[in-house]
Amino acid sequence: MFRLLFRPNYTIDTIYHLDPNKLKEMGIKAVFSDLDNTLLAWNIKDSSEEMAKFNQKLAQAGIELIVISNNNEQRVGQALDPFKIKFWAKARKPLPIGINHALKHYHLKQDQVLMVGDQLITDMQAGNLAGVKTVLVKPLVETDKWNTRINRFFEKIIFFFLNLKKKVVFKESLEWMKN
Repeated sequence: MFRLLFRPNYTIDTIYHLDPNKLKEMGIKAVFSDLDNTLLAWNIKDSSEEMAKFNQKLAQAGIELIVISNNNEQRVGQALDPFKIKFWAKARKPLPIGINHALKHYHLKQDQVLMVGDQLITDMQAGNLAGVKTVLVKPLVETDKWNTRINRFFEKIIFFFLNLKKKVVFKESLEWMKN
């Protein structure tokens, strides 16, 4: 059970290396993504060009980018509104509440979604509990907000117990996690 809660299905070095054509082949219709340290550095309040280009590439493939964030609507909206990226704020990860609401709201099935994030404790756990495929990425920057630093401490312990430290290799394309 412990293993199933935190283990990602895939790893990739950055969300920006996801290939929309491969996602389409997999039947993916939406990429649910964490915001801080996944799409944007946590300490940047405005949007990045890289995020805008990525959103455009996904849209051209018929895939929607939807941000699932624990941040408040003001923080998330400030970063995403200029690009008309949909989001679900105050998602309450690691609980699957935000992901489940987004699945229902956007009329998506679990197998049509990838949940991408940089944390085992919030993003991977919420995605796994919601029954969607999960993708672990490296954080965009090495620093974290104070509350995330607490999660990172416990994440090291989880990596140890799952024996993931040696097995997690962040590649440039999706890699299925091997047991």
